[in-house]
Amino acid sequence: MPVILAIESSCDETSAAVCRNGEILSNIIASQLEHERYGGVIPELASRLHQQQIVRVVEAALSKAGVTQEELSAVAFTQGPGLLGALLVGVSFAKAYAMALDIPVITVNHMQAHVLANFLSPEPPECPFLCLTVSGGHTQLVYVKSLSEMEIVGHTIDDAAGEAFDKAAKLIGLPYPGGPVIDKLARSGNPAFHLFPEPEVEGLNFSFSGIKTSLLYYLQKEIQQNPDFLSQHLEDVCASYQHRIVSILIKKLEKAAKQYKVKQIAIAGGVSANSALRKRFREAGEKNRWKTFIPDFEYCTDNAGMIAIAGYFRYLDQNFADLSVTPYTREI
Repeated sequence: MPVILAIESSCDETSAAVCRNGEILSNIIASQLEHERYGGVIPELASRLHQQQIVRVVEAALSKAGVTQEELSAVAFTQGPGLLGALLVGVSFAKAYAMALDIPVITVNHMQAHVLANFLSPEPPECPFLCLTVSGGHTQLVYVKSLSEMEIVGHTIDDAAGEAFDKAAKLIGLPYPGGPVIDKLARSGNPAFHLFPEPEVEGLNFSFSGIKTSLLYYLQKEIQQNPDFLSQHLEDVCASYQHRIVSILIKKLEKAAKQYKVKQIAIAGGVSANSALRKRFREAGEKNRWKTFIPDFEYCTDNAGMIAIAGYFRYLDQNFADLSVTPYTREI
């Protein structure tokens, strides 16, 4: 039974996990709260904090799993996409760790790992299936032909959905990360308070930069007429803005499901933790008679658990990497 140590350091979460034969034994995540004061992730700061945290995070993961170094079969790590400096910390540590133990290394694509997080559930999807992957840096529609063959059939042409949430929160004056804050406020608001425009994008691609600009102009106009507008209608504005983003995502997902003639539909990524998206996704599943899949909250945001399960599948295929491997910042 293979025992995999997994490392995730693509952005601002330092995470390590251990899995045995596909079962997650530990999943330790150290969040970098220092970025909050800047309203976004500072790449240089992120890489320095990864350096400070990675040793203790890996030790904690092994300790919680009750696994010794000698029991490890391989080390899996996020190769990309992500922030270069942050990735370099995880990649360098993983290669050195594996070399010292004389065990193989396994490279993992961060976005594919988000998709495969659905296989950490007791009843995972069956291939082929569609997965809507939404995070702070990516928005993708992925057609999963097999565990090793995935095709991106739709993607954002500008901002990602999570980025649109965070930028809107900053515009409104909410703390970072703004997506969860907007989600919380929106629960008390009226999603029909204001109808934000829906971008016209052909095919299965997305666009979210326009809705962010629309929010800016809308607030400028309303605040000019009423300086207290935002404080009086904060929840309604958040609910309306969130409603439009979610409706765009679900509309494209329904279009993709019809085009690819699949009934097994999953979502993944940090934004899949959004309560409105989860609700609309389940409703769409009932309406379209889909079999729907959503990872547990623990595996939605950046975490090494998803890297571990992706690494496990690659281990079964004996898909190991050379120690000369380097990280990449964009999809390859």
